[in-house]
Amino acid sequence: MDREPAGVSEPPPRILVADDQRDVLEALRLLLKGHGYEIETATSPPAVLRAVEARELDLALLDLNYTRDTTSGKEGLDLLAVVRGLDPTLSVVVMTAWGSVEGAVEAMRRGARDYVEKPWDNERLLVTLQNQVELTRALRRVERLEVEREAREGGLPELIAESRAMQPVLQMIERAGPSDANVLITGEPGTGKEVVARWLHARSPRSGRPLVTLNAGAVPEGLFESELFGHVRGAFTDAKADRVGYLEMADRGTLFLDEIGTMPAAQQAKLLRALETGEFRRLGSSRTRTTDVRVLAATNADLAAAAASGDFREDLFYRLNTVEIHVPPLRRRPEDIPALAAHFLRREARRRDEPAPELAPDAMEALRAHPWKGNVRELEHVIERAVLMSEGRRIGVEHLGLRAPGEGAPGLEGLTLEEAERILIQKALRRHEGNVSRAAGELGLSRSALYRRLDRYGLEP
Repeated sequence: MDREPAGVSEPPPRILVADDQRDVLEALRLLLKGHGYEIETATSPPAVLRAVEARELDLALLDLNYTRDTTSGKEGLDLLAVVRGLDPTLSVVVMTAWGSVEGAVEAMRRGARDYVEKPWDNERLLVTLQNQVELTRALRRVERLEVEREAREGGLPELIAESRAMQPVLQMIERAGPSDANVLITGEPGTGKEVVARWLHARSPRSGRPLVTLNAGAVPEGLFESELFGHVRGAFTDAKADRVGYLEMADRGTLFLDEIGTMPAAQQAKLLRALETGEFRRLGSSRTRTTDVRVLAATNADLAAAAASGDFREDLFYRLNTVEIHVPPLRRRPEDIPALAAHFLRREARRRDEPAPELAPDAMEALRAHPWKGNVRELEHVIERAVLMSEGRRIGVEHLGLRAPGEGAPGLEGLTLEEAERILIQKALRRHEGNVSRAAGELGLSRSALYRRLDRYGLEP
């Protein structure tokens, strides 16, 4: 076999092999060590638990048929449940000598991600372990990104909802959050649909598992199936290794599909089938996998009208739209503007490690009067700019840079549309230090749309 373990550039995967038969342990140790894995072994349930608690493992291969350990009382399926509780991201593959379908099904129900029968087939065992190591590492990458993001943003994002228009949103979060229902979040760009999704996940029984976000509008159509379902090596020209898809990364957690209305028609049917059956296949693979996800979807389009006209699958629309939460535009909730502005000022102060500046009365009046076509996202960028322009002092109306409706951007007169667009993109990238996501948000573009323009104008992020 010439396949490399997942993550060639990462440290070798560390696998715990647990069995009460030493000849089995030795055979597995020799096989797996020969394929680049670091191996730890355990012959009893207490030794398994010590190993899981002591260090970060990439996978645990557990025998289901332990003899009873009278000290701990943990064996087989009970041990599996304890291991999953100690490290929810750790992939566990179980071994059974009896070829028992019932035992394998129960093991999967309790959290095992796959199983092998003894005597095992070397090829199938190695492929199974490689896939599960990839999944463990992918889940941990998602977990680290979420931790980093929460650290930057001070934890769960604040949901400002003092206005009457936002009360139905709060009520729906409280009702739908603890359920397992799929939720469709609608609203104009920049209204805070992702914030609502994160609150729904935090209120759910799945909050201890990953919230995995896929922006459907930022994925080229040709790569969408690979991103959502994953692929195996060789599935297409650039598929140099197996890859875990977003659906698999979100297993037992929440999958947030942003800009769902842009999903390619061909992939809508496959997503629907996966949601209905809990089964899917990686691109290029004939093997069926299972997943258990709650789906939160967001769109700024009229998805009901798109479904009625045939532009979006009607059956998928109903599957996603078990509950709908509509986030109103900022112009419909002006009472929230002072609190939102104060929130963004505090956040900028934390980033700069400085006291938060105050808004002068004329500045607050200007914020209240502005039409906010870009909604909360536009207000966020205006506050960021104002803090920079005021150099941390009291913010006046002159620092906001607001323009009257219909007024063009200063300094762009006499330029062609393409010249003006190029300048605006360059300025947005400079303001956000090359962060494409934030620049795209300011410009009202998806990441993929901004990347296309960067390529067109020969610009670098």
